[in-house]
Amino acid sequence: MGLDQHAYASHFEGEEQFEICYWRKHANLQGWMERLWYSKGYGKNPEEIFNCRHLELTYEDLKNLEREHNNLPLATGFFWGISTSDDIVKTASFIVKAKEMIKKGYKIYYFCSY
Repeated sequence: MGLDQHAYASHFEGEEQFEICYWRKHANLQGWMERLWYSKGYGKNPEEIFNCRHLELTYEDLKNLEREHNNLPLATGFFWGISTSDDIVKTASFIVKAKEMIKKGYKIYYFCSY
């Protein structure tokens, strides 16, 4: 058990998708994505939690993550684990790839499960 995080690209929702990044227990990124999910107006029902949810990431979201990914606030959750320096490197690579994919017309989504 634990936190599994995926980023994937698709031209259209429901169309075949392909994974562009996978993280295992990058808790600080999970906290950032969860805050983003709530800021976009999701999770208004108290029973809704950010688990097994798809979150579309815009170019602007990725620019914000790019500015912050080296210094994400500490985040904790049941089975989330602890972020490592390798996670920061992987996230930087993901951001570059995802921004390029958006320029080519793809939509980028983040999905987590724990």
